[in-house]
Amino acid sequence: MELERLSTGVKELDRILGGGIPRGFLVAVAGEPGTGKTILCLHFAWQGVLEGDRVVYVTTEESRGSVLRQAEVLGMKLGEAVEGGKAVVIDALLGTDKWSLRSLNPEDLVQKVVEAKRELGYGRARLIIDSMSAFWLDKPAMARKYSYYLKKVLHKWDFTIMATTQYAISTSEAFGFGLEHIADGIIRFRRVVRGGRLRRFLLVEKMRQTPHDLRMYEVLIEPGRGMRLVGPVEYRAEDFALPSSVSKKIMEARRRVEEEVP
Repeated sequence: MELERLSTGVKELDRILGGGIPRGFLVAVAGEPGTGKTILCLHFAWQGVLEGDRVVYVTTEESRGSVLRQAEVLGMKLGEAVEGGKAVVIDALLGTDKWSLRSLNPEDLVQKVVEAKRELGYGRARLIIDSMSAFWLDKPAMARKYSYYLKKVLHKWDFTIMATTQYAISTSEAFGFGLEHIADGIIRFRRVVRGGRLRRFLLVEKMRQTPHDLRMYEVLIEPGRGMRLVGPVEYRAEDFALPSSVSKKIMEARRRVEEEVP
C-alpha cells in the first residue's frame, strides 16, 4: 500500500525519508538548543503553505513576531500567509490577541488548534509545536500522557504534526519521558565543536512504515535559503559522548532521583 507523504520542505531530508513524512504522523524533532529544530519546523510550515495545506504553528519560546521575522530571513513569506488567511501562528509566549495561549495547558492547546483549523477550513493540515517541552517543564513525568492526548485528539482533524522537544546541552538527553515514545518518527539533531567551529548534524532515528536512511548528515543553514543537508558523514558515538566519569555521575544522580519518585 502506497503511503501519502508530506514534504518537509528540505529536499535532502525528503530523500532520506523515502519521499517525506507519512500523512497523519506525529514526528518528534529532538535536540539541543541551536541545532536547527525551529528552522526545520519553518520549512515544514512554509512547504505546507506552498502546497495549499492548512498550517497551524504554535510557538512557546519565541513570540509570533520573532518567528515570522526568522522565516523572512530564510526567504519564507510566512507573514504574508498569515495575513492572507492561509496559516495561523498561535503565540504562547507574548500573545494577547485571539491566537494566543494564556496558559501552557494541553487541553487549552488542543482547543485553540482545533479553533484555528475550523477557521482555516477543511482539508489536509500541518501542525507545528515548537516546543512541546514547555508543556511539562514543571512536571516531566506527564510528558508521555500529554503527548498521547495530543496525538489521539488531533489525528481526527487530519493533522500531520511536527513537534520539537528540547535536549539538555550537558547530557544531550531529553528532559523527562514521553514524546519520543509516542511519536511515529524521531528526527534527531546533534551538535559538536570541532576545530573551533560549531557543526550541526541530523539523523532520522525512527520513522514508522518507512525504510529510511540510517546515516548521519551535516546540517548547513544559509540566509535566504534555509536548511540543506550534506553527507552522509562518518562520526563515532564517542565524538558526541561525555567523558565516562561525567556519565557515571549523571547515571548515579538519576538513579537517586528515580528511587525518590513514588
